[in-house]
Amino acid sequence: MPLQVITELAWHNLFARQLFLRANESDLISDRQGFTILCVPNFRTDPRVDSTRSEAAIILDFEERLALIAGTQYAGEMKKSIFTVLNFLLPAEGVLPMHCSANVGSASDVALFFGLSGTGKTSLSADTSRRLIGDDEHGWGDNGVFNFEGGCYAKCINLSKQYEPQIWNAIRFGAVYENVVVNPKTREPDYSDDSLTENTRAAYPVDFIDNVIESGRGGHPSAIIFLSADSFGVLPPVSKLSTEQAMYYFLSGYTSKLAGTEAGVTTPQATFSSCFGAAFLPLRPGEYANLLRERIEKYKVRVYLINTGWTGGPFGIGERININYTRAMVRAAISGELDKVEMVTDPIFGLRSPTTCSGVPDELLIPRNTWADREAYDRQAADLAARFKKNFTQFTLPSDEVRNAGPR
Repeated sequence: MPLQVITELAWHNLFARQLFLRANESDLISDRQGFTILCVPNFRTDPRVDSTRSEAAIILDFEERLALIAGTQYAGEMKKSIFTVLNFLLPAEGVLPMHCSANVGSASDVALFFGLSGTGKTSLSADTSRRLIGDDEHGWGDNGVFNFEGGCYAKCINLSKQYEPQIWNAIRFGAVYENVVVNPKTREPDYSDDSLTENTRAAYPVDFIDNVIESGRGGHPSAIIFLSADSFGVLPPVSKLSTEQAMYYFLSGYTSKLAGTEAGVTTPQATFSSCFGAAFLPLRPGEYANLLRERIEKYKVRVYLINTGWTGGPFGIGERININYTRAMVRAAISGELDKVEMVTDPIFGLRSPTTCSGVPDELLIPRNTWADREAYDRQAADLAARFKKNFTQFTLPSDEVRNAGPR
């Protein structure tokens, strides 16, 4: 879809060039209807006059084919505006739009990673043993999955060359830093500095990643990973889902909002966002969930829920699960290794988790075993289960099988 991007600030236009697919000559003579982004951060709306919710507003007009972004300098609003547009247009064309990253292995085995900001979509899909298709927005059509974008938008807080070498190496001349504190003398970034916000970002073309699929296309996935950063510390680190459980957790879209992701959020908070992207869904969540289910069943896709959040206790007591352990669990899930090990069923969430996984301590796999106070774990798990059930009451149409696939 042709895009015209008009911005008040030069760096916003550079961001758009890095993040959207870059046009070639034939694209410029396309007769397909396009969209225009008008980004004017220093114009602020008046809620009393304009009926907006605040001085900042992101407004989509499908008749005028216009996205108006006002009152905010956050560059991510440009890409998410067009993602919202595609979420409206593409289901009618038989394409499932997805808020996910994607990569592919040497055996052409495609994996999708669904998750909200801060859950690890970009970090976990940037795997040196696999090739990146894209880090945030994809479609799934009759011929497989394809990247909507031409770039990546990586969180930089505590970025490590050791743990995230691909992202580290991709940030070079041409990339756009956003909210990253830079030493005024040496111009070196301090990735540990969260004095502005924890939501620090770098935007760069996808071909800045070393092992990338430049076409942005892959076949039908063999594995789907749902990522949730559980600040309660009670979800298992990895679970294999039935189709009904996949629908339940896809519609729930559970994670924790991390500090700095939204105004006023200073500590992690439990949140539910349907399809892992409710803010960008103009249609009912069930329409996207039904499209996903059709594809899971047709292509016999294995689905896993991975907790990238806390273990040994909730936020403030426990610790964040080591990313190397998470990477090991992701690789075991994608390879099918977890299909060959003994599974146990969590009595509260009904999730089936492996008792062993290569490269991961056995005691980490059963969250209750990592807590010093087991009764405190039971209370916390029951609390989160009740939140799941309360949130799911908004969905009136799911079958009993899907509704019963949630916490017990």
